[in-house]
Amino acid sequence: MKILFCSSEVFPFSKTGGLGDIASFLPHGIMKLGHEVKIITPYYKSLEKYHDKMTFIGRTSITMGGIETIVNYFELVHNDLPIIFVQNMHYFERDRLYGYNDDAERFACFSYAILEGLSIFNYMPDILHINDWQTGMIPYLLDHHYRHRSFDYYRIHTLLTIHNLEYQGVFDPYVSRFFNTDFSFDYMHFSAVNFLKSGIHRASFINTVSPTYRNETLTQNFGFTLDGALRNRESQYTGILNGINYDIFDPKNDPMIHKNYTSRTIKNKLINKTYLKEKFFLDEDQVPLIGFVGRLAHQKGIDLMKQTLEEVLEHSNAQVILMGSGDQSYQEYFEYLNHKFPDRAACYIGYNEQVAHEIYAGVDLFLMPSLFEPCGLGQMIAMRYGTLPIVRETGGLKDTVEPFNLYKKSGTGFTFANYNRYEFKDKIFEAINLYNNDKQTFDLIVKNAMKKDYSTSKMALEYEKLYQTIIGG
Repeated sequence: MKILFCSSEVFPFSKTGGLGDIASFLPHGIMKLGHEVKIITPYYKSLEKYHDKMTFIGRTSITMGGIETIVNYFELVHNDLPIIFVQNMHYFERDRLYGYNDDAERFACFSYAILEGLSIFNYMPDILHINDWQTGMIPYLLDHHYRHRSFDYYRIHTLLTIHNLEYQGVFDPYVSRFFNTDFSFDYMHFSAVNFLKSGIHRASFINTVSPTYRNETLTQNFGFTLDGALRNRESQYTGILNGINYDIFDPKNDPMIHKNYTSRTIKNKLINKTYLKEKFFLDEDQVPLIGFVGRLAHQKGIDLMKQTLEEVLEHSNAQVILMGSGDQSYQEYFEYLNHKFPDRAACYIGYNEQVAHEIYAGVDLFLMPSLFEPCGLGQMIAMRYGTLPIVRETGGLKDTVEPFNLYKKSGTGFTFANYNRYEFKDKIFEAINLYNNDKQTFDLIVKNAMKKDYSTSKMALEYEKLYQTIIGG
């Protein structure tokens, strides 16, 4: 099969969240199964340092809503995988990836550039694999402007992967002029243009990033007003669990951590813990060390952490290391904990890839008390590094973390059902008590977690099956 993976961000060239990681991990996994895969993504300002390694492969003019603009195509082979970058200085070479008043225009341009580019760089895929709202208009534009051009365009299938239903690309109706068609309810939703709704309506098939999240999005609580549109496509809507790249996240060979280890040499994890505590000026006592790495957003359950962590620090021997950026009030809370408990609470405001790896490898417990979580990669990475996650039973967290059972000595982490601070606090103290009073069982659960397979290769096999179903259908 020939697959063109269309994403607004791709690690390591651009990344704001899990989409950037999956846009790198999944295409590599599909390629290793023997399929022909290319990635296409915008040429952002941050890519200038890679320009000398790129090859110019073409140029085209795009007209949308009376605006004419030129895009250039450059290709770079990264880890044997061709990546095509769409360059337009006006739309993409900016300080941020998203959050501009003209985002609708920017990603309409990107969508046209993908469809125009197929004939320019002579790559007609069996499937256009589009991701999130930024590419959600592609099936609509394909149907209205390209399928009639040739049989190569006519035979293209589209798969829309929803990584987070909360972000939909909602804009004022005037942006519909960029689609160069008569008015259509395909993209209208509650009197606004909705890129993601258009993709849901028009794509050949739809999936999201975990089975449980797929079911949650069909409800009003987690459907963010698109539950009805998804229920209309329920038979063509599935959930495939994300995976992580085991070449990158591997405590045995990870060059970013202080001391490598495996489940058989798990004692070396203690060396990483000591190193991490020294780096963040925490007391050297061998006590439970709790970590967090993630966006500081309401979705991530930071409110529960604000209601809980101070009490945990006051009434236990645990220490915490918190890393992230986002909402200013959440950042200030992390800094407040650091000032109140300077020897037992540390924070890193921002993101650093190496420090993130050091936290995964050095802490004993990892917090993910999300309000909702389409899949989540942090809990998978934590388990890979022998760090036990404490998670709420939602979305991919429920699908990946087996709850600890004291009597069966089973599980891979600690889970709670309802979004409230009491259940969250109870699970934190349960984990702390297990570490303090039954280290043998704690270490057994650590080994259980490290045995789990949430690899890219496993994820790729599921997508291969889905691609075959789509083409066969």
